[in-house]
Amino acid sequence: MTEFLCSAVTHVGKVRTINEDSILSLPEQRLWLVSDGMGGHSSGDFASQTIAESVAMLSPELSPGDQMRAVREAIHGAHNTILQEAKERGGSTIGATVVALMLTESHFVAFWAGDSRLYRLRDNEIEFLTTDHSIVADLVLAGQMTWDEAELHPNSNAITRAVGVGDELELDKIRGDVKPGDRFLLCSDGLTKYTTMEMLRSEIAQTPITTVCDRLLQIALAGGGADNISIIVVDVPSDGSSAGNQQPAVE
Repeated sequence: MTEFLCSAVTHVGKVRTINEDSILSLPEQRLWLVSDGMGGHSSGDFASQTIAESVAMLSPELSPGDQMRAVREAIHGAHNTILQEAKERGGSTIGATVVALMLTESHFVAFWAGDSRLYRLRDNEIEFLTTDHSIVADLVLAGQMTWDEAELHPNSNAITRAVGVGDELELDKIRGDVKPGDRFLLCSDGLTKYTTMEMLRSEIAQTPITTVCDRLLQIALAGGGADNISIIVVDVPSDGSSAGNQQPAVE
């Protein structure tokens, strides 16, 4: 069985007093998650923690297909829990973004809602695998600006989808192949607002797994650190000696 190496960090940043981000790194279960509590709303930390804890409670013995379904159900369950909490608090908005990654030897599956992101570095090139649910993302997809330009837009933090917001939660999903030497990055926007695609590519390509998260964190802090910062990097072994063909079920 392939052993995926990983590193993870979450930091309150230089401005905020509470870290509303939550992360989950379970390499034995081949499962990683970043959730970003919605800044400016009540108890974003409660929302992100509810999501992470719901997924963390899943059985480690699940098959890839069962795990995929269970992660999706856990996030939907967290959505309902957050909605109920908001109702009990008088109807205030409580929410969080989420991006979750599951790996097998040859395939990955990811779920997301909001603007927490998943990237993949392959053959020294970086690919943005998710698409933000945000106002500026619509402008990027319409060809009116690049992702790097979107980070500088006045509405860059305005998301259009989040766990705990709205009656029904719609999770997007992406699946694809995994090759030896791939490197995955999950992060909150506390990192991406201070980096460009080229900066991410360069740092992820050159920095060892033991220090890459700390290196990216320092870049975000040096840039201002105005938001909470969460980063997870996962490496696929380059020798491929344990590669198999088991993959999550398609739904």
